[in-house]
Amino acid sequence: MMADDTAAHGVWHQGELAVQSRAGVREKMATIGARVIRDYMPDQHREFFTQLPMVILGAQDMAGELWATALFGKPGFIQSPAERLLTIDAQLPSHDPLASSLYLGSSVGLLGIQLETRRRNRANGTIAQREGGRIALSVEQSFGNCAKYIRRRYPVPNEGYGDFVRESFTTLIGPVVQLIRAADTFFIASAFNDGEPGANRGVDVSHRGGEPGFIGLDDQHRLLVPDYVGNNFFNTIGNLAVDPRAGLLFLDFQRGHAVHLTARAEVVWRGDETQIWGEGDRMLRLTLVRGCIIYNASPYIWRMNESDEPACTSRF
Repeated sequence: MMADDTAAHGVWHQGELAVQSRAGVREKMATIGARVIRDYMPDQHREFFTQLPMVILGAQDMAGELWATALFGKPGFIQSPAERLLTIDAQLPSHDPLASSLYLGSSVGLLGIQLETRRRNRANGTIAQREGGRIALSVEQSFGNCAKYIRRRYPVPNEGYGDFVRESFTTLIGPVVQLIRAADTFFIASAFNDGEPGANRGVDVSHRGGEPGFIGLDDQHRLLVPDYVGNNFFNTIGNLAVDPRAGLLFLDFQRGHAVHLTARAEVVWRGDETQIWGEGDRMLRLTLVRGCIIYNASPYIWRMNESDEPACTSRF
């Protein structure tokens, strides 16, 4: 056992440690983890969440399936009364896959992402209070991520918001395939819980980005997602290596639609299989369980400036 293993286990769970070992970064991450992953939110993170018009949420439904979704409001709809507490004044509409699944004690992953500045911070924990449209989240993990692979976008009101139409499916349908093939961004929820205590248990939700077309589809309509170079935390990959449940959210930034998928994920390594999507050492292969597309789901659409830098500054 390495000297830092005891400290590492306080930050990373067994899935994350296994992936870090295979990637050759476990020793490095044993010393970094405790410095960047906290059990409270620093003031800059607390202030950041109050500025957002959208937050991405991951949780499991009553059947145990994972989903990712978005909560919207005017900046200020999220507040942080204390360093381990976030309150969100927003209620999921009835057509949302998680509408009836957020209850006291639910494990929730939050991703605050500000597309216009390319900033993002995570806050994971449990629902400590639910009253009307307000959710209070007891924060157990807080950490930031770099801006790599985030495309800069600017929110404007969606004039079509509220004209909701939901279409459910168990195989990918045309509009969904088109959105996935053109996507440069999606969000993925994952989870780890071995029944042991620890802040590194529960649900997490993360951003994934690349140039349009970075997501592939194989002949069985499974999604292929390359794992680009990142912070080496391997939160998502580490979760999925142990628990294959995944929830995916694709936002149609131009028209305000949302695609929700719940799926089963495989972590595929170069060397185990000859064909890897992308140029790196790993990819995710995701098999759909079921999903839905919700038209006009967002009160915002997002515009881009042609002069803004691309989402990816580097790849593997």
